[in-house]
Amino acid sequence: MELTKLADGLWRWTAPHPEWTPAADRPDGWGRMVGCVYREAPGGIVLIDPLAPPEGSEEARRFWEALDRDVAKNGKPVAILLGNHFHERHTQAFLHRYRAAPGSSLWAPEKTLGLLACEVAHPFQPGDLLPGGLVAYAISGLECPGETVFYDRHHRALICADAFLGAGGGRIRVAPLSWAEKTPEGRERYQDEFRASLRRLGTLDVERVIVSHGDPVLTEGHAAVLEAVESPGWGEP
Repeated sequence: MELTKLADGLWRWTAPHPEWTPAADRPDGWGRMVGCVYREAPGGIVLIDPLAPPEGSEEARRFWEALDRDVAKNGKPVAILLGNHFHERHTQAFLHRYRAAPGSSLWAPEKTLGLLACEVAHPFQPGDLLPGGLVAYAISGLECPGETVFYDRHHRALICADAFLGAGGGRIRVAPLSWAEKTPEGRERYQDEFRASLRRLGTLDVERVIVSHGDPVLTEGHAAVLEAVESPGWGEP
């Protein structure tokens, strides 16, 4: 597990994906460690696509103790945001832990309703203003309906589910065609809609791109987004 402070009130931590296997390490796959985001805001703490370390481990004990302290010190409700339904993972554990005090709620894309086992208190649509002042941007063409990139204007940051992956060296790459729905219609949507929806992010003022898979971009995020959209997808030649 790795914890990184990105800015005042903005942190990224990594935890092992519960469904990872070595087969996922193929060129167009994804690594074992996944990035999650902690965001402090006037209305409370925002957790984006949160994962906890393996239950019963020493890292899990230290993780929950530290988060409990932060939540208690903040004293305001915890809002959990999901960027797609695949990232539900440990959501129920976070919801249950803070439900009674100070309160917790789940915010998820409206298109994921019916795909999540957790209770969604606040379905959101593209363009909605979310906890922490984040804005939801819909990304079309991937296998997961409701794929969302969150824009944090205060930190000039894009917080991504699966649309972008970190390639190291301040670079990112877009999700490959193999991450689209495995049907002719899915391939067509990817080719027609995916990069077009990402290009819209190029109009935003972006310094950081915080990804779930790979290393985040900490400077010159706008240039990284524009370069990625015109480059081959993750793991593609």
